[in-house]
Amino acid sequence: MSKTLLKFSIIALCFTLFNCKNKSASFTNYKYADKENILVCDNLDTKLYFEALLSFEDDITNKYNPQNKDLRRSYSFFTRDAIANRVNYQDIVSPHTMEVFEALKQDKYLWNADNSINYNADIFKCVSSNFKNKDLQTTFNALVSTNSMRPDLFGAPLIKHVKNAHDDRYMAAYIALDLFYARLFQVDPTTVTEKPETDKANTNKAVKGTPQNVILNSEKKG
Repeated sequence: MSKTLLKFSIIALCFTLFNCKNKSASFTNYKYADKENILVCDNLDTKLYFEALLSFEDDITNKYNPQNKDLRRSYSFFTRDAIANRVNYQDIVSPHTMEVFEALKQDKYLWNADNSINYNADIFKCVSSNFKNKDLQTTFNALVSTNSMRPDLFGAPLIKHVKNAHDDRYMAAYIALDLFYARLFQVDPTTVTEKPETDKANTNKAVKGTPQNVILNSEKKG
């Protein structure tokens, strides 16, 4: 290898490493820095993705189960509604989550040119390979490999296992990125405000007309 080619290779490598580090370095307002980052991916800085996950989870529990903060139930309700396109994201998202989203938007590998999710991004390769349910992992990878991956197609198998999202943190990360953050392009950040505290006596209103003692089909076997 010539010295000139070697020099250009070193410069390109440094530029790539700088971009990877700079993606998280540009965001500094970490609200959950004291939490242990359980998204472990080889050669990938997941600090921002982990912040995105926890911020998303706070938002959905505040919306779907504000009294008990039951993450399992919140995931079940949110995922069901998101797949059916019944989520009012403006009504759920908090200012901090929108701030995280603005940082995620700078991750050019996470998005396609039309702002749709890039399922071939490194974070999705890591997330899908770490799903605890191997059938779900196989389905996801098969859809991606055939360029057929869409939330509506993946939704049916996902609903069967979403009750475990509070425990399967990689599946939770998929839900956060594809069913939540990918939909925030439609939300005007200037209109996002802190949500008022929900009256605990009226918790049932958090999920439109759904009593808190109702057990979802996806929860019955769990």
